[in-house]
Amino acid sequence: MSDLSQVKALVFDVFGTVVDWRTSLINDFTAWGEKRGIKADWTALVDGWRGVYVASMDDVRKHPERGYVILDVLHRRSLEKLVEQLAISGLDDADLHDLTMGWHRLHPWADSVGGLTRLKTKYIISPLSNGNVALLTEMAKFAGLPWDLVMSAELFQHYKPDPETYLGAARLLCLPPEQVMMVAAHNHDLTAAQKLGLKTAFVARPTEYGPLQKYDFKATGEWDVVATDFGEVAGQMGC
Repeated sequence: MSDLSQVKALVFDVFGTVVDWRTSLINDFTAWGEKRGIKADWTALVDGWRGVYVASMDDVRKHPERGYVILDVLHRRSLEKLVEQLAISGLDDADLHDLTMGWHRLHPWADSVGGLTRLKTKYIISPLSNGNVALLTEMAKFAGLPWDLVMSAELFQHYKPDPETYLGAARLLCLPPEQVMMVAAHNHDLTAAQKLGLKTAFVARPTEYGPLQKYDFKATGEWDVVATDFGEVAGQMGC
């Protein structure tokens, strides 16, 4: 059992770990399409959108001369390409904006708010997400996420898993890395954090990608905490 007595703050991956992005977006867009009279394979759009998520951030990484680009902008660029590929017609600029803002309207997993609320009684809690500040702030309002502050890759001008994000979070909190715990449903996120000295907690979200899920069904590293939900994380952290 790892010594977690010095942990002061928990920082969280958000998409997939705290919120159920896939179900949220599919339901949101299906209802939106019915209201607007627009027919489309919304499931294909959502899965395709998430499918190009990493590549869109990698493009920012590969071209530092262009400057940092926030996730809202990357999402909009990806959406425009997908709408064309999927032959979704009848969308104007306002429609594309509303769909992009769907990422601000994601619902939490059933255990998220309760678990975070328990953890907040003892620890500083914050997102550490590739989502931009406005996205994460509006999502917190929508989903009732009780963050103490909002930390985003935008603050560090680097997307995870760049070291600048994890070390930047510790620096802003005025804590050494070993007093910060990264919580995620993705083993690769925890691998990057652990290499930099952060403590780690894995929470399984085996339905994140629905029938398309191919990995992260279970912990594959030597993480400090392994749990099935946020309530179990809280219990192991003494809350």
